[in-house]
Amino acid sequence: QVQLVESGGGLVQAGGSLRLSCAASGRTFSRYTIGWFRQAPGKDRDFVVRISWRGGRTYYADSVKGRFTISRDNAKNTVYLQMNSLKPEDMAVYYCAADTQVVPRSYNYWGQGTQVTVSS
Repeated sequence: QVQLVESGGGLVQAGGSLRLSCAASGRTFSRYTIGWFRQAPGKDRDFVVRISWRGGRTYYADSVKGRFTISRDNAKNTVYLQMNSLKPEDMAVYYCAADTQVVPRSYNYWGQGTQVTVSS
């Protein structure tokens, strides 16, 4: 089992950057695929990006390709989401999630979320 805690959200102007962190507890963190999702008010939760347990495979939603970068440090039990060139439409609560499937159809474990606000 793994517990996830997101941090790093905040207020940023359009065009700015933020780095989110997803810190995990559990000795087997390195065996989990980690995904980031986001949910804007009144909208469904959307997939943003995922990273394989070794970090070699990543998959991005088209809306963030070229602007966001996911990475992980298994020694620190942490996954990072570097977000550059932020747009107002990126504003949402961002969640990280974990699952043992290589390409999860659903994720078993979720964090509580961190708010990202982008001002235009």
